[in-house]
Amino acid sequence: MKQTPVNIKNKRATFDYELTDTYTAGIVLTGTEIKSIRLGKASLVDTFCYFANGELWVKNMHIAEYFYGSYNNHNARRERKLLLNKKELEKLLRGSKDPGYTIIPVRMFINEKGLAKVVVALARGKKEYDKRESLREKDDKRDMARMFKR
Repeated sequence: MKQTPVNIKNKRATFDYELTDTYTAGIVLTGTEIKSIRLGKASLVDTFCYFANGELWVKNMHIAEYFYGSYNNHNARRERKLLLNKKELEKLLRGSKDPGYTIIPVRMFINEKGLAKVVVALARGKKEYDKRESLREKDDKRDMARMFKR
């Protein structure tokens, strides 16, 4: 039986933020957490990243408790460490110090080796008029696609 690919997205990220740089990071998990992710029981809503002691951490990521994990179960919203190389960490640290920039997880997936990965992005918050403009562009693209399908 082939497993379905896990692809958990943060749909609000592209609406609320303008993404500049993206990086693929490993994530430190416990045994029951990876089992829940493989079942697709995770959410990136209201999740953000921060630096502590030169390490990148993700906060507020929800990974549901594993159904069969008795007393070994994990805390659903614990802070988890992200794994990047030193150059990438330094770039993110420099970029996040600029005013208006933050680091947010955009997507979580399991790669071909079976490891959980998180795509994090350096992002700048959009203003209200930017959000309206992006909605308008999305509607225009959909209308154009409809016109050419006929």
